[in-house]
Amino acid sequence: MRCGRSWTAAERLLERVDVSATLDVNILVYAADETSSRHVRARALLEHVATSQSITYLFWPVLLGYMRIITNPAIVDAPLSPESALADIDDLIARPQIVVAGEGDRFWSGFKTVARAVQPRGALVPDAHLVALMREHGVATVWSNDRDFRKFDGISALNPFDARYSTGFE
Repeated sequence: MRCGRSWTAAERLLERVDVSATLDVNILVYAADETSSRHVRARALLEHVATSQSITYLFWPVLLGYMRIITNPAIVDAPLSPESALADIDDLIARPQIVVAGEGDRFWSGFKTVARAVQPRGALVPDAHLVALMREHGVATVWSNDRDFRKFDGISALNPFDARYSTGFE
């Protein structure tokens, strides 16, 4: 299946699927950017996610943000072609344990709740967007190098570049 499986919250409960986490865009970018000092650890996390039995959610804003950043020569030293970025996304979302999701009927209400609590401006708006998606889909953990996720109640932000993950992600 090339585009992942979209599961509703009810299906997850019926299937007794444990949602493990989601990834922020910076992890995908570091994993693809071989010139980054964070490449090796980000690549290891992505390989863990890609081969794990645990369900991992990837949200459309993250996947499209990856494409926006990794193809931009003003942001990365060795940008990918759009076709290579699309192929990377295809490879990841084709895996059966990857669930791709976006905004549903409850998104706007959830986003307003997040926005009222944190008052996001500028670069914090995409983080609030991701947190609202996480809440809508029942995901409580995000892997990210972005410390701003600590500002949001009710989620856990794990930094794969912390020393405690130097030997792996189990």
